[in-house]
Amino acid sequence: MNKIDRLYELLPSIYRQTDFEQQYALRDLLRVIAEQVNIVESDIRQLYENWFIETCDDWVVPYIGDLIGYEPVHEAGEPGDPRKRESKTLNKILTPRREVANVIGYRRRKGTLALLELLANNVAGWPARAVEFYKLLGGTQSLNHFRAARAQSVNLRDVSLLNLINGPFTGSNYTVDVRRANSRYSRGLFNIGSVALFVWRLKSYSVSKTPAYCFEDAGPECYLFNALGHDTQLFNAPLPEPSPTHIANQLNLPTPISRRAFEEPGALINKKEPKRASPDYYDRSVAIYLIDRKGDLRLFPRENVIPANLSDWHRYRPAKDHVAVDPVLGRIVFPTNQKPRHGVVVSYNYAFSADIGGGEYERTLSQPDNAKIYRVGRNEQFRTLKAALLAWETEQPKPQAAVIEIQDSGIYTEQLNVELKSGEYLQIRAAQQKRPIIRLLDYLASLPDAFKVQGQKQSRFVIDGLLVSGRGLQVNGLEDLTNETTVTPSTADETDLCDVTIRHCTLVPGWSLQCDCEPQRPNDPSIELEFTRARVNIDHSITGAITVEAREPAASPEVITITDSIVDATSEENLALSSSRGGIAYTALTVRRSTIIGQIQTHSIQLAENSIFYGAVLVARKGSGCMRFCYVPPGSRTPRRYECQPDQVIKAVAENITLSSGERESASQTETERVRPRFNSLRYGNATYCQLSEFCAEEIARGADDESEMGVFHDLYQPQRAANLRARLDEYTPAGTDAGVVYAN
Repeated sequence: MNKIDRLYELLPSIYRQTDFEQQYALRDLLRVIAEQVNIVESDIRQLYENWFIETCDDWVVPYIGDLIGYEPVHEAGEPGDPRKRESKTLNKILTPRREVANVIGYRRRKGTLALLELLANNVAGWPARAVEFYKLLGGTQSLNHFRAARAQSVNLRDVSLLNLINGPFTGSNYTVDVRRANSRYSRGLFNIGSVALFVWRLKSYSVSKTPAYCFEDAGPECYLFNALGHDTQLFNAPLPEPSPTHIANQLNLPTPISRRAFEEPGALINKKEPKRASPDYYDRSVAIYLIDRKGDLRLFPRENVIPANLSDWHRYRPAKDHVAVDPVLGRIVFPTNQKPRHGVVVSYNYAFSADIGGGEYERTLSQPDNAKIYRVGRNEQFRTLKAALLAWETEQPKPQAAVIEIQDSGIYTEQLNVELKSGEYLQIRAAQQKRPIIRLLDYLASLPDAFKVQGQKQSRFVIDGLLVSGRGLQVNGLEDLTNETTVTPSTADETDLCDVTIRHCTLVPGWSLQCDCEPQRPNDPSIELEFTRARVNIDHSITGAITVEAREPAASPEVITITDSIVDATSEENLALSSSRGGIAYTALTVRRSTIIGQIQTHSIQLAENSIFYGAVLVARKGSGCMRFCYVPPGSRTPRRYECQPDQVIKAVAENITLSSGERESASQTETERVRPRFNSLRYGNATYCQLSEFCAEEIARGADDESEMGVFHDLYQPQRAANLRARLDEYTPAGTDAGVVYAN
């Protein structure tokens, strides 16, 4: 029975027959009543669910916590309005459901080492390893309490042990360090009563059965795990811990795989052969497949995989039927006389901060109700995107909305040219848990080879979950760009897209990367908007520079919205947004929670909030719009700014009446340089790409309107997580113990 018609179905048939003759007037009335009845019943049902921490609504969690004496950490920030999306996410961090559910259990286990790891997971959501460093202090032994291992010096012959020094898995002995583990100024770990909680902020993301990159510059037998053709540190796929009392080891954490760890522990195969790959990593975190003549995948035997240092491609050559693998650089070398004839497929894990850009992670998929889905993949009906596009265009009657969904993490080397008719909708996306790559090559010598999109009135185009390399995305407005006739806004709207959405995609900055992650074309844009009036929405994506070519006159500028994304011009001196000629782009820009690397030259900024502009900003129309809680480099021309940096620190220096004019100028320069954002890496392809450094100024690291960090990783709420975790460590560690949080990455 239809839930909305359940009251109507209770009526006797005679009344429904009469209602049918009256064109269902009574049914429509009962539908309105039933809708409200359903809401009331749902609310009553939820009242029972709200008695339990596992099933209650998010807003109930603090109230249940109050019943058991749970106290929120005010240093982490105050809860926001639960009716707002941003506040809902923040409130989940400030009052974690898992922590409230286990508070009583935590109190019973207070003072145990394993509890600290549980706190990191349940309070901050970070995998962690707790280390009691006072057990690693070396010194003179007492005959009454003899510990032979704590009187040893470092064994310089044990390379595996030397590689772990000063890290979370160290087993060496140390002299005492009198500094505290939780000191805010200068942290010391090796002291009596010191406990360190190493946390991993980077997540491990999988790439499943994707073609390896043949690095022909070094030789046809040389391959890279990353299909973009650059070195990539391979990471472990974490295993769940067997019990709550278990102390995490390297296999339970998203750690980088070292060359020594990749070797199988134990004796050598024989005196002439090196060690083979460890079963702890191979075929779980790292796997190599060869393609046979029939096109089937065959897993390369683990016994024939040799860990090696391949920083010099030609330094090591494996024997026949073997393959050398370097997990630190993500490199593979086959025997010179046994090159793969039909291709190499790999599976591996890499690290990144958040679910941004193309990747094999869960994301929300959406499409119109009437959309028809065309599936593309190795084992699907359509093998190429072109074939799926052609099937949609030739189908009779042609569906108004279509979704082309890629079912694997393969590479699709195609020339794509999409033309949408009036009212049509097209989405090209990756399936859940897939990361396909669209590689655009130089096909035509006389024309550019971008991913071209063009449409007519009320047409829409979406790409979701893709990684695009080799070229960029080009959105064309008018069909006849050589027409010299005057184009009015009304005629432009008749032959133009309505909007273009780029969601959870990566348009590689610089088009493609060199082996060391340097961009091959640093000055070329990833998105070109030519004579189009389409609204462009960039959401949870990584792109290169954006250029805009507008045809005057136009009633209003091009609308571009950037949310939770990175726009990377590969250098702060390059143009991240401008016209195709390097001037001011005729655009109205909106930026929320994003990081922009490069200069911005735009007609106007309607709104910019909680973002980092790592390059000068030039706005032609500064009288409209605003920027709030952003970092904007000195010398920028912007609309009015509110609580932005370095404005605030300069204002504080100017208001200091104890300083002379010369001292104010010097202090202003010092403060301006101090609050300049510091990143662990600004090069796409590195695991710490656009991650704020641990030494970044607090005005940036907690400079957003809700005291989270500015920039693309705002919604991770890492300052709030860290503040919560530090407070809980103080609460659950014994008296006299100093527990500090150490970022492993």
